[in-house]
Amino acid sequence: MKILLVEDELKTGAYLKQGLTESGYVLDLANTGTDGLHLAITGEYDLIILDIMLPGMTGWQILQGLRNSHNTTAVIFLTARDQVDDRVRGLEMGANDYLVKPFAFSELLARIRNQLRRNTPSVEPTTLLLADLEVDMIRRRVIRSGQRINLTAKEYTLLEFMLRRRGEVLSRSLIASQVWDMNFDSDTNIIEVAIRRLRSKIDDPFPTKLIHTLRGMGYVMDESTRL
Repeated sequence: MKILLVEDELKTGAYLKQGLTESGYVLDLANTGTDGLHLAITGEYDLIILDIMLPGMTGWQILQGLRNSHNTTAVIFLTARDQVDDRVRGLEMGANDYLVKPFAFSELLARIRNQLRRNTPSVEPTTLLLADLEVDMIRRRVIRSGQRINLTAKEYTLLEFMLRRRGEVLSRSLIASQVWDMNFDSDTNIIEVAIRRLRSKIDDPFPTKLIHTLRGMGYVMDESTRL
């Protein structure tokens, strides 16, 4: 799941980016309203977290621009403006939720998950299945052959991404951009290490292997590579 955060307070932005990344989300951060609107319109996000008082353009203007362009991405206002009139204005303009600073990160996380659940189309499954592997995307729970498997937030994000793209050859650069939200550096082995750790949990204890390496190409998640 990919989130856009529009926040001009550097410490708050860094805190939220670290917390949400550790919680398994891919996050883009904009520090001005102008940059925020540009990313919101040109990018594909599951959720937008939006401050109101921003340089260049206010959160009100960003939300209005999104809704005027028929962009229905869920928006949570996260702001120090705590007046009832502000909350009512935000919700009436089309925001999905409104949270006042200072805030508890656990509450923000719960509100994010609530919005993402609401925005999941009823026809879209909430469980990913491959062979005897089952991933519950709502509870973020992984089970294989009836055994519960504990993953870190980043391992879970990597697994979900690979399962959603099952059967496709996933290059290291694609995995880096989608899971780590960074440009790929050929000098780093972060992808190999992450794949190795994920394999040790979901593949090594079981006879059927689901993660396959295609030398010089990348990785495929499937019951067989068929290549």
